[in-house]
Amino acid sequence: MKIAILGTRGIPNYHGGFEQFAEFFAVFLVEKGHDVTVYNSSQHPHKESYFKGVKIKHCLDPEKTLGTPAQFVYDLMCILDTRKNNFDIILQLGYTSSSVWHWFLPKNAVIITNMDGLEWKRSKYSRKVQTFLKYAEKLAVKSSHHLVADSIGIQAYLTDTYQKQSTYIAYGAHVFKTPDSTVLKAYNVAPYNYNMLVARLEPENNIETILDGISQANSKQTFLVVGKHDVNKFGAYLKEKYQDYPHIKFIGGVYNLAHLNNLRYFSNLYFHGHSVGGTNPSLLEAMASNALIIAHNNVFNKAILAEDAYYFKTPEEVVFFANSLNKLNNKTLITNNVNKIATKFNWEKINQAYLRLFESVLTKY
Repeated sequence: MKIAILGTRGIPNYHGGFEQFAEFFAVFLVEKGHDVTVYNSSQHPHKESYFKGVKIKHCLDPEKTLGTPAQFVYDLMCILDTRKNNFDIILQLGYTSSSVWHWFLPKNAVIITNMDGLEWKRSKYSRKVQTFLKYAEKLAVKSSHHLVADSIGIQAYLTDTYQKQSTYIAYGAHVFKTPDSTVLKAYNVAPYNYNMLVARLEPENNIETILDGISQANSKQTFLVVGKHDVNKFGAYLKEKYQDYPHIKFIGGVYNLAHLNNLRYFSNLYFHGHSVGGTNPSLLEAMASNALIIAHNNVFNKAILAEDAYYFKTPEEVVFFANSLNKLNNKTLITNNVNKIATKFNWEKINQAYLRLFESVLTKY
């Protein structure tokens, strides 16, 4: 098959979950003998035309001059370029700035869209933007031959709202088997003597709720906030709000996966505050890295973690967990989550599920 992957900043991953998936899946497809092109932002640091056998197509991304609206330009440039190729399948990862250009998609390709989360519910957006995103979601549903939902909750939402069938395929992770505590020296922390979170610094990720609790807790263990804090106003607001709490350390984004895995592995408590959307990649990676997880209490997190995590909704609950929980006393929960990764959410299984979907969809169109 000749396959294109759209909707990411590009590979190798320097950004987030969709990029991580695109990297692993594209390389997997090439190893299976397929012709794969991933579209990369012109801002991406990887400037070569190939990555591990995957063709890389660089498209204009004027983010430095236009800011957020540049995403619409970038997605349009990617879509227009697909018209120059004879792709069998175009996999779109997300829809927020691409579905408005759906009529430019080539008519001879099968369009499969991963619908991501409920983007229009994100509190960082104004009412007008939320209305637009709901419209963009509708366009993506109508213009795609097939939809992928990364959680059972999203799949049910698509069925109830649009009466549209979708295929449930979660994200994946690799069980982390090579811990190396020397990595911690770069972050000035000691094994099991710090807590952490990994997230984009956005309101719907409940970072303020977590840090309110951490700042009030009796425990003053170092707390690492892993995520870019210099790219939006909310990140700057958080950093300023907690500047008088020296144990709360904003260390920026960490994209070295070995470093991230070791940080999660040797952490005492790992807080996961995501509340909008489906299966979050950083949650699976935390599970795969032997983290003791305290997650925001919502249907998406519970669908993955079930009884193998602690749950919070208020700063007071965060205070309680920070003061009372110890990773070494919760080995059963940790082992159960690692087993889930090995049996349900491993990358090989996820990649195979997508490949089977591609093969079955091609026979229908």
